[in-house]
Amino acid sequence: MKIIGTAHVSQESVEEVKDAIYEHQPDVVAIELDRGRYTKLKQEMMGIEQDETISVTKIIKENKVGLFFTTTLLSYFQSKVGADLDVAPGSEMIGAIEASEDLGIPIALIDRDISITLQRALNKMGFMEKAKFMFSLIASAFGYGDDEEVDVEELKNPENLDELMEMFKDEAPSVHEVLVHERDAYLAGSIMRIPQDHVIAVVGAGHKPGIEKYLDNPETLPNLRDLEIIKDKKGIPWTKIILALIPILFVVIFFLAYFSGINITWNIYEFVVISMIMGFIGSILSGSKIQSAIVGGVVAPLTIIHPLLAAGWFSGLCEAKFRKVKQSDIKNLAHIESFKDLWHNNIFRILLVVIGTNLGVSIATLVILPSKVFIPLFMKIFGM
Repeated sequence: MKIIGTAHVSQESVEEVKDAIYEHQPDVVAIELDRGRYTKLKQEMMGIEQDETISVTKIIKENKVGLFFTTTLLSYFQSKVGADLDVAPGSEMIGAIEASEDLGIPIALIDRDISITLQRALNKMGFMEKAKFMFSLIASAFGYGDDEEVDVEELKNPENLDELMEMFKDEAPSVHEVLVHERDAYLAGSIMRIPQDHVIAVVGAGHKPGIEKYLDNPETLPNLRDLEIIKDKKGIPWTKIILALIPILFVVIFFLAYFSGINITWNIYEFVVISMIMGFIGSILSGSKIQSAIVGGVVAPLTIIHPLLAAGWFSGLCEAKFRKVKQSDIKNLAHIESFKDLWHNNIFRILLVVIGTNLGVSIATLVILPSKVFIPLFMKIFGM
């Protein structure tokens, strides 16, 4: 058994992997890929470029917006680093595949499905941890806090890795648990399942110490099936409760006013008109099509009353009908150098419409409607 720890965007790692396979000629080459990423790399190796349309509608309906956003940011970040170093992400895995196929050596895919990994991480994170993690990703993606030039090969040094992992653990402990410790266990367990003895495993350098620890102490390895289960997050959903209280309060004030004999017809008109106008303005200012802005405005009053709905999702879905998101939009994120480039990216434009519409409706909900409608009604109810 030989484990090679690599940097995923390092030309030296590519050569190291190839040389080891050609020199040792193992019975099996195990690589840190799942089936989906392996298929994608194989297509790249064959020069097949599939610019498939991404179903934004399906992403929203299946409540996978956070997962899609996180995956896109991570893809962008890795592609950006690879572009800066002139090495495509996954090059060392491609090198392992090429060498294995050249020698006729079977390949074992030992990683967990990436969507399961990210969803488990998101499910374990609290609101503040999610916000902090997303902010760090966005800041890194746009180059903030990246003043020093990074020596990728130095990152494979065990001492540097320990320091990096500890920092990651402090910043986002739940993410660290899922992305590092769980995957260490999963990768080690997958390697143990390989019946052949002479195996070379190609993994990220950060996973090598953890894998070796599990291989030396197999009794500590958790059940791999447990690591593939996506459980609903437990605990009290405080965010949803708080969001629900706002529209409930609005409805209560309307009912109290009605039963107090106050004519609320004009107040209801104001509520509907202000909501629609702010939804429309928020959408149109974010650069949406007129149709998307109309949709955002029309649904705004309903989404204010319903705490689990957001006007931005509806205007975003409408915008997605006009701006088809394709795989190339994700790839092109790595080459964005200005706001103008971002403006021509369909992913960014749709997300901007979603955010803009929701921001407009939020201003109506938290600022305009209370001062123009609900506070005056409240004062009338109690004769103030």
